[in-house]
Amino acid sequence: MIKLNIHEAKTHLSRYLSRLAKGETILLCKRNTPIAEIRPLPAALVKPRPLGLGKGKVRIHPSFFEPLPDDLLDLFEGKGR
Repeated sequence: MIKLNIHEAKTHLSRYLSRLAKGETILLCKRNTPIAEIRPLPAALVKPRPLGLGKGKVRIHPSFFEPLPDDLLDLFEGKGR
Protein backbone atom coordinates (compact mmCIF):
# COMPACT_ATOMS: atom_id res chain seq x y z
CA MET A 1 0.00 0.00 0.00
CA ILE A 2 1.26 3.43 -0.96
CA LYS A 3 0.68 6.17 1.62
CA LEU A 4 0.53 9.73 0.23
CA ASN A 5 -0.32 13.06 1.75
CA ILE A 6 -2.61 15.26 -0.35
CA HIS A 7 0.14 17.65 -1.46
CA GLU A 8 2.37 14.80 -2.63
CA ALA A 9 -0.55 13.14 -4.44
CA LYS A 10 -1.44 16.37 -6.26
CA THR A 11 2.18 16.90 -7.25
CA HIS A 12 3.33 13.37 -8.11
CA LEU A 13 0.26 11.19 -8.74
CA SER A 14 1.41 10.28 -12.26
CA ARG A 15 4.51 8.62 -10.73
CA TYR A 16 2.31 6.13 -8.88
CA LEU A 17 -0.14 5.24 -11.66
CA SER A 18 1.89 2.27 -12.94
CA ARG A 19 1.98 0.72 -9.46
CA LEU A 20 -1.74 1.39 -9.09
CA ALA A 21 -2.40 -0.37 -12.40
CA LYS A 22 -0.54 -3.45 -11.09
CA GLY A 23 -2.98 -3.73 -8.19
CA GLU A 24 -1.51 -1.61 -5.40
CA THR A 25 -3.74 0.70 -3.36
CA ILE A 26 -3.00 4.33 -2.56
CA LEU A 27 -3.93 5.51 0.92
CA LEU A 28 -4.60 9.24 0.69
CA CYS A 29 -3.86 11.17 3.89
CA LYS A 30 -4.39 14.65 5.23
CA ARG A 31 -1.63 15.53 7.69
CA ASN A 32 -0.75 11.81 7.94
CA THR A 33 -4.36 10.89 8.83
CA PRO A 34 -5.93 8.50 6.31
CA ILE A 35 -9.00 9.96 4.58
CA ALA A 36 -9.45 7.90 1.39
CA GLU A 37 -8.24 4.98 -0.66
CA ILE A 38 -7.58 4.92 -4.38
CA ARG A 39 -7.91 1.43 -5.85
CA PRO A 40 -7.46 0.13 -9.39
CA LEU A 41 -10.54 -0.72 -11.41
CA PRO A 42 -11.10 -4.33 -12.45
CA ALA A 43 -9.74 -5.25 -15.86
CA ALA A 44 -12.08 -4.65 -18.78
CA LEU A 45 -13.74 -7.63 -20.43
CA VAL A 46 -11.65 -8.90 -23.31
CA LYS A 47 -14.41 -10.54 -25.33
CA PRO A 48 -17.92 -9.18 -25.91
CA ARG A 49 -20.86 -10.73 -24.09
CA PRO A 50 -22.91 -13.09 -26.26
CA LEU A 51 -26.37 -12.04 -27.36
CA GLY A 52 -29.47 -14.03 -26.54
CA LEU A 53 -28.60 -15.24 -23.03
CA GLY A 54 -32.10 -14.38 -21.79
CA LYS A 55 -33.97 -15.84 -24.76
CA GLY A 56 -37.14 -17.55 -23.60
CA LYS A 57 -36.89 -16.15 -20.05
CA VAL A 58 -38.93 -12.98 -20.64
CA ARG A 59 -42.36 -12.74 -22.24
CA ILE A 60 -43.74 -9.41 -23.39
CA HIS A 61 -47.52 -9.23 -23.57
CA PRO A 62 -48.83 -8.03 -26.96
CA SER A 63 -50.67 -5.13 -25.29
CA PHE A 64 -47.25 -3.62 -24.50
CA PHE A 65 -47.04 -2.49 -28.12
CA GLU A 66 -50.51 -0.90 -28.25
CA PRO A 67 -50.77 2.93 -28.20
CA LEU A 68 -51.20 4.58 -24.82
CA PRO A 69 -54.58 6.13 -23.95
CA ASP A 70 -54.95 9.86 -24.63
CA ASP A 71 -55.30 10.79 -20.94
CA LEU A 72 -51.99 9.07 -20.15
CA LEU A 73 -50.27 10.72 -23.11
CA ASP A 74 -51.53 14.10 -21.86
CA LEU A 75 -49.84 13.44 -18.50
CA PHE A 76 -46.51 12.73 -20.23
CA GLU A 77 -46.85 15.96 -22.20
CA GLY A 78 -47.71 18.02 -19.11
CA LYS A 79 -51.32 18.67 -20.15
CA GLY A 80 -52.97 16.75 -17.32
CA ARG A 81 -54.33 18.01 -13.98
